[in-house]
Amino acid sequence: MKRTHLPLNALRVFDAAARHLSFTRAADELAVTPAAVGQQIRALEDVLGVVLFRRTSKGLELTPEGLAGLDPLREGFLRFEESVDAMQAGQASDRYTIAVPREFYAEWLAPRLAKFQAGTPGVQYILAPDEHADFTEANLDLAIRLVDGPGELEGVQLAPPMRVTVAVPESRANDSGPWIDWPGMPLPQGITPCIKAGSPGQALASAVAGMGRTVLPLALAEAAIARGSLMVLDGPEPAIRTYWLLAPPPQWRAKKVRALVGFLSS
Repeated sequence: MKRTHLPLNALRVFDAAARHLSFTRAADELAVTPAAVGQQIRALEDVLGVVLFRRTSKGLELTPEGLAGLDPLREGFLRFEESVDAMQAGQASDRYTIAVPREFYAEWLAPRLAKFQAGTPGVQYILAPDEHADFTEANLDLAIRLVDGPGELEGVQLAPPMRVTVAVPESRANDSGPWIDWPGMPLPQGITPCIKAGSPGQALASAVAGMGRTVLPLALAEAAIARGSLMVLDGPEPAIRTYWLLAPPPQWRAKKVRALVGFLSS
């Protein structure tokens, strides 16, 4: 029989039924009905062309054919478990590899990661140099990106999609001072910026340096606002994009990733 045609689910049912010598107890273990166990056993017997169980006055018994295949089957399941463990070992539980915008790391993630680190001593954190790094090529566990949704990835919002207009405290809301622009947060029509920044981080640094006012994601600006480096001239108001914590489904389901996601999104 070809590997691709192996009835793995039925073999799993057979293993449970053989251990318990009871379709009812096997059903309890597998969270299915006894009838479903019986159907899987009969289907497996049809595929193999042998009888695996017989009913006697003492209960369910394995036939010689069923008994002959039991040890190799259990050894095979053990090898499956070892294979899964080996594959998961590539995603070390004592290491996180994260892609995150530099400015968002400094303003938002680093303080929170420090608190998480305090409860997880011995864990290593690797920051990818490219915030848009490919998950597979960079072996990423997680990425933080300023987007309007997770797309094909799994993800959670780290902050509501809100934006604010900010400048240094010396500015006034009715002042017609210079503006700082950056891709993804265009200024209203008719405004010519004094600086065309390449990222929200560059716009933030320019605003803190007193070079003008700009519109920023609230999550990026709130730390600078709290320490008095910037003041809010307008907003907060709804925005389209915000910072999302993202990963492909396999990484998202990993226990260590769930732990960090739960901490950062709480």
